[in-house]
Amino acid sequence: MREQTILFDINETVLNLASLKPKFNAVFGDESYTATWFSMLLHSSTVCLVTGVKTDFASLAKIALDALAAKQKLLLSEKEGNDILATFANLAPHADIQAALTKLRKAGFRLVALSNSSQALLTTQILNAGLTSYFDELISVEAAGTFKPSANAYAFASKQLETTADTLRLVAAHDWDTHGALSAGLKAAYIDRTGAPYNPLFLKPDVIGSTMNEIAEQIISMHKI
Repeated sequence: MREQTILFDINETVLNLASLKPKFNAVFGDESYTATWFSMLLHSSTVCLVTGVKTDFASLAKIALDALAAKQKLLLSEKEGNDILATFANLAPHADIQAALTKLRKAGFRLVALSNSSQALLTTQILNAGLTSYFDELISVEAAGTFKPSANAYAFASKQLETTADTLRLVAAHDWDTHGALSAGLKAAYIDRTGAPYNPLFLKPDVIGSTMNEIAEQIISMHKI
């Protein structure tokens, strides 16, 4: 069955983490700690879903930030921490997002944001990025008590959208996310935002591109076949 709905991962896929780099540079002395912090955040969310720890993405973001500061033997002030976390809620979209989303909407696809961010954070992120009108729905896995790439996260999205997994395609900049979606019966598309090789142990999607426009064109082309 052809997909009718496209799910978009938000952090890094749609929203650019670049605005966090000056913040991390100012506090940690190196902007590369932005990626370290985000990796720690994703790692802790995966541990929580596997072991059944109930929490939310915003709490994990703060815990990861505090842990990173401690590892670097830095005394992170409340103001500095709040400033970084507030920036996470105010990320700008990647330059290729709006045009690609417009193209997909014109082609008749339903576009849905699917994120590990809490519903409140996700709504704020999309609003502050000026993307509210581009998405038909915003879905946080928070209500399901899990995080991607749990199969329950994708099943929750299917249930919320009142459709089946085979009508959904997830677009993500993370191979663990596309692998998770494919494992759960969805289709997927991988956008290469970093140049890192796709994990050869993971299921590989049939749509891969380096820009969101490339992703959109491939999806639209395949839909016409």
